Amino acid sequence: MLNNKIIKEKFPVGFYNDLHQDFSINFQMNRFYNWSNDEEMLKEMKKVSPYIHNYEDYINKFLELSEKALKEGKKLRAAYYLRGAEFYISETDPKKQACRKHFISLMQEYFHVKDSQHYKVPYENGFLSAYRFTPEAPKGTFVMFGGFDSYIEEIFSVAMIIKDEGYSVICFDGPGQGATIEDYKISMTHEWEKPVKAILDFFKTDDATLFGLSLGGYLAIRAAAFENRVKCVIADDICADFYQILLRQIPVNLREEFQALMLNQNDQEVNFLIKKLMKESLMLEWAVNQGMHITGTQTPYDFMSEMMLFNTKEISAKVEQDVLLMAAQEDHYIPLNQLFEQSKSLINVRSLTTRMFTRKENAQNHCHVGNIGLSIEVILNWLEQNSKQKTLLINNL
Repeated sequence: MLNNKIIKEKFPVGFYNDLHQDFSINFQMNRFYNWSNDEEMLKEMKKVSPYIHNYEDYINKFLELSEKALKEGKKLRAAYYLRGAEFYISETDPKKQACRKHFISLMQEYFHVKDSQHYKVPYENGFLSAYRFTPEAPKGTFVMFGGFDSYIEEIFSVAMIIKDEGYSVICFDGPGQGATIEDYKISMTHEWEKPVKAILDFFKTDDATLFGLSLGGYLAIRAAAFENRVKCVIADDICADFYQILLRQIPVNLREEFQALMLNQNDQEVNFLIKKLMKESLMLEWAVNQGMHITGTQTPYDFMSEMMLFNTKEISAKVEQDVLLMAAQEDHYIPLNQLFEQSKSLINVRSLTTRMFTRKENAQNHCHVGNIGLSIEVILNWLEQNSKQKTLLINNL
């Protein structure tokens, strides 16, 4: 039986709009506070926020706060400060690798992850970093991954809740994510069925629920379209067209011009325009640099072109599983119309459930930062309901 009380205790409720004047930085501060559920972290971020004017300030303040938390013996808080700093550190800066390795080790320590629970799954010329957490007599297998800036360790708390509800949980960094890109240099692919196949083969799983977070909403739908061992699919949030999401970061008055340049393959003009805009937008600066890093592309134009492939339009009709689509009413990354477009295109699914999270629920933001606990409740209730329906169907045959 779902223990709503325990889930509510693990995550705070409420989104703070006043942590920083830059909306993107403000969102990330809320994100890491939500995962830590540490009121002291919230107080400390508010205190240092006036001194953060750029990414360098942000990185330095978060590193200082991480050291402070470590001295106080607060491993989880220290870990998320490290992750927060690493999030904006350039891939060419040596501090990035030190931060991410320390973050991962602290998360493993805090959640008591054993070496035997961490796996290297062979993939291409390297490995996928994966974990498996298994309860006694599991009632199903839950396979998790993130998206555009993912470290699977960041969402260990979700994995542990799912495990405690009776599911065997496999969570992994795919191509372009976490240790898989940083340690094995395997770049992001839109063909997500390939890493999912490797995971299902390795763990000998033929009945999996697939859960993708953020850009993982596209990745999960894509993998399900080609992998029949996936029986249920959860897109949290929906992500039907990632190129359109990136296009939202271009000023409205320049979007039409930018679109024309992309369609005409004017790479030099696109690169010039994006580099100019990156100087004016912290969000765009981070997104393009992160995107080139995870895709292994060398220019903004090449990155944007690669992202056009992350589109479910051509493959949605192939999805035949039970599907849960989750969306946030005021998501600043993913436009709400993608929920409706994705819903309409899933014409062959066994069942389709859509769930829009709202401001009154404090879950209106991307990936429901502000009420992550509610989103987990929705997922677990949906899985339970699906299980009951399948049991009834079998009994009536």
